[in-house]
Amino acid sequence: MSHTNLEQRLQGLLTYIQQGKIMEAMSEFCDAGTAMQDNANPPTKGLAANIEREKQFINGIREWKGFYVSASGAGVTFYESVMKFIATNGQPVRLEQVSVAEWKHAKSSTNGFTMTGGSKRPNDRASVGVGAEAQGSRHAR
Repeated sequence: MSHTNLEQRLQGLLTYIQQGKIMEAMSEFCDAGTAMQDNANPPTKGLAANIEREKQFINGIREWKGFYVSASGAGVTFYESVMKFIATNGQPVRLEQVSVAEWKHAKSSTNGFTMTGGSKRPNDRASVGVGAEAQGSRHAR
């Protein structure tokens, strides 16, 4: 995939997320065999398993407040961002993330995230921020 095409795909992915269209982004941009990993937890493998994981994350969001990208790159893509939302318990949440993705056939195939200040349990990212505005970090490999 050319640098230009890959950058366009990344920008499309970021636009979906900025609009709060996470499920649509996964269907459009993630490979069927995609693997995503939070912290030191084992990776969640396969698009269906990752869609279910993201559904659990989304179910913890009452109001989408924003997703701000401060840097991005091409080749193997990466971006740095800040995500803000109100959790279903009413608490504001702020997540800072660096994400790196490998791409196959114009779809993201390998992703991983590192998050600090929150739960270490898989599929429990929405618990970050319970009690006070959370600051976390997500990193993909």
